[in-house]
Order: sequence, then structure tokens, then C-alpha cells
Amino acid sequence: MKIHHALEKPSTNRRLVVAIGFFDGFHRGHREIVRTLLRARRPGESTAILTFRNHPFTYLRPDHVPPLIDTLEERVDALGATGIDELFLVPFDQAIASLDARAFCESALRDTIGVRGVVIGENFRFGKARSGDATIARTILGEHGIDVYTVPPVMEGGERISSTRVRAALLEGNLAHVDALLADGYSLRGVVELGAGRGHDLGFPTANLAVPPQKTLPPDGVYTVTGRFDGRSYTGLVSIGTNPTFARGGAPNPRTVEVWLLDFAQTIYGAQLELRDFRFVREQRKFDSVEELNAQMQADATLVRYPSFQMKS
Repeated sequence: MKIHHALEKPSTNRRLVVAIGFFDGFHRGHREIVRTLLRARRPGESTAILTFRNHPFTYLRPDHVPPLIDTLEERVDALGATGIDELFLVPFDQAIASLDARAFCESALRDTIGVRGVVIGENFRFGKARSGDATIARTILGEHGIDVYTVPPVMEGGERISSTRVRAALLEGNLAHVDALLADGYSLRGVVELGAGRGHDLGFPTANLAVPPQKTLPPDGVYTVTGRFDGRSYTGLVSIGTNPTFARGGAPNPRTVEVWLLDFAQTIYGAQLELRDFRFVREQRKFDSVEELNAQMQADATLVRYPSFQMKS
């Protein structure tokens, strides 16, 4: 996949079919848009996705930017895994925001990129003040012989799947529902960094993950997870929160992500670890003693050592 960081003509002379969207979380509705894109490609043509480095609200409504399900790197990886040929990863800025619907269709899509076809969701809005929709796109682009393919919403439980719906379920801690909405389930990646070393002292050596600040985490608590490292999977537990048992002076500790993996004894500082299959075990709470905390950790670990135990999802 070739990545373009500006709106420009691809170096190849092949005609182009482009899907447009922000694609945060890459949920099942996004997957259907990409499937339509791949089906719309004719022999000798290339496929592309046009998306933005930053959420449009960072420019249009900076006080209302939603929490992001994916980091930029995760979103690019998800789009690249679909098999598209080109990715237009451009900043959403004054140059984009000032284009009205006709200018976006004619200047950006027809003249600059040189599209033969465009794939969008039925609810897609574009252009200055969100003035353009699927009907307007079909009218304007149709004047130039450019096909517009619209994709109806994908439904789950009688409701449309959207990034907003996924975010809400994630922030509520309903990870089973989040996994059902996303094309490939929720995952979390971070670089392992040095921590306080308390886990090792308690008999549960943990990996502290440095998670990008823009990544939305589940609510504080303890979860069972699957960890992926060096091509292998490990079952384990992750604790997300402020370690209230070890708070000092009344001020909360920084929020951390600490992972314990069953039958894993490697030292992997500086390496990247991926977590998925989050399922809620319990809330974080302050224990009266380290011994009480350790007893609870032993009980939590039975859910990993003996997976037949029932868990709350």
C-alpha cells in the first residue's frame, strides 16, 4: 500500500476507485464500505481510501473532539490490511474545510486525484458546513461520468453500527459488545516500560504499557486478556487504573496499564505488546493491606489458570 500525505495524482496511470471516511475503529460498517470498494474495482484499476490524519473536529470543533478508538498507526494498519493499493492520509485543515461540496467533488476528487468511482456510506456528509451528501455527490460527479457507490448502514440489534456507538460501549466497559461491533475486535498496543516493580514483589511480574494518550481505554478495572508478543498468544490479566492501594499523600497515582501473562518470563522492556479479548473481572479498589491485595490477585489469576471459571463480560 502506497501512502500519500497530500491530495495528489497517484504515480501510476491506472484509474482509481476511492472510498472516503475517517474509519475510526474500523467497525463492521467500515468493512462493508471497503468490500464495496474492492468489488467496484474493474480490471486494470486501483483502489484507494481517502482519510484524514486528524479528526475533523480538531479543526471544526476543537472543544468537542471525540475520544478515538484507534491511534493513527492502528487505523493505518487496519486499512492497509484490507488489501487496498493507495491510502490518501491528509490533514483536515483550512484547505479541506473551505471546499464546498462541488469544489470537493470536482477539484479534489476529479481534477487532483483523478477518480473513476467513489464509495461512501449512505449517511456520509462532506464539504463546507457539511453541505454535501450522497445525493449531491452522485449528481455532481455524475456530470463528469464518475460513478458513486453508496453503502447502507450495517445494523446490529436494530441500530446502526457507528464509531460513536462503539466509543459509547467502550467507555461503558461493555467489551463483548465492542468486539461484536468492530471488524476485528478491540485491541490495545503499547511499548513496555519500567514500572514500580510492585508486581514482581507480589509474585505477579507485570509489564507496564506506555499507551498513546489519544487511545481510548476501557474503564478502570481488572480484565482478562490475550497478549500477543513475537507471534505467540498468552492468556493473562490487565489492570487499568491508578493503583489506589499504593496512593500516597491523598493524591491519586497516574493511570497505568499493567499486564500479567501466564507462563511468560521474558524481559521485554522497549518492545511492543498487543492486548485483545478484554473481559471485565472486577473494579479497581483500595485494599487495606498488601496481603489482602495479593489474595485478590491470586483469586483473579484463577480465571486465567482455570478458564472454565465464569467471568462477567
